[in-house]
Amino acid sequence: MTGVLSARDETRASHRAVEPTAFNQWASLSERNLRHMVKSGHLLVAIIAPAVYTAGFYLPLKFVMQLQGIDYAQFLMPIICLQTMAFTAISAAQRAAMEGTSGMTSRLQTMPIKLWVPLLARSTANFVHAFVSLVAAILYGTLIGFRFSGGLASAAAFFAFALLVGFALSTGGDAIGSLSRSPEATSQALTLPQLILGMLSSGFVPETGFPEWIRPFVRNQPISIFAGAMRDLADTGVVWATLLPAVIWALGLIAVLIPLAVWASVRRS
Repeated sequence: MTGVLSARDETRASHRAVEPTAFNQWASLSERNLRHMVKSGHLLVAIIAPAVYTAGFYLPLKFVMQLQGIDYAQFLMPIICLQTMAFTAISAAQRAAMEGTSGMTSRLQTMPIKLWVPLLARSTANFVHAFVSLVAAILYGTLIGFRFSGGLASAAAFFAFALLVGFALSTGGDAIGSLSRSPEATSQALTLPQLILGMLSSGFVPETGFPEWIRPFVRNQPISIFAGAMRDLADTGVVWATLLPAVIWALGLIAVLIPLAVWASVRRS
């Protein structure tokens, strides 16, 4: 009898030993998402897209801005970095929507996996996407003359703030993608708002380049606030008058979008 009990205890112990932990589940799903990102070409696009943004806006406008005494490489790069973060959000939405339409989300919901693990795994892939794209954008900016004049600490703050904005936007993108039934429609729906907000901001041209009646919106919308704070970080260092409102905006977006992303991720069809 004692031998039978000890055998059962050993069996239970072995089952507990091989039972996957939440960390192992996150690591496996993150690896899967990263492999898919490489195989599908999304990571390559993350490297190429900033070059397209940089050349597409810098080359046509640099001479006009130089006539106004503006170093356009310094002026432009914050919005280019923000555009790459917006592109990361679109990719995040597509990734979440594809998991839903392929049945992967429903399959994971029937397995003994922590409810928050799939969202965290997608967020990990989104972070890698944002990091790679941001590094590429800064390298392209260096080629056209962009420099961090505020010092190493300000450069690190620039990089960290851009990733903070990227996290906020990709969290929102993941929430929208989790609620969508069409990856293509999701990407199209997200492209238009980011284009409108980008164009109606002081990221590409100074506020004085807009008509008087729309300047209050241009000045106070989040993209302009983000771009202004990043511009100060790159040029002079930390300027709390511009950085603090930008951080509050980013943290406010995160506070709203994380609960939405969690709810959208764990809901059942």
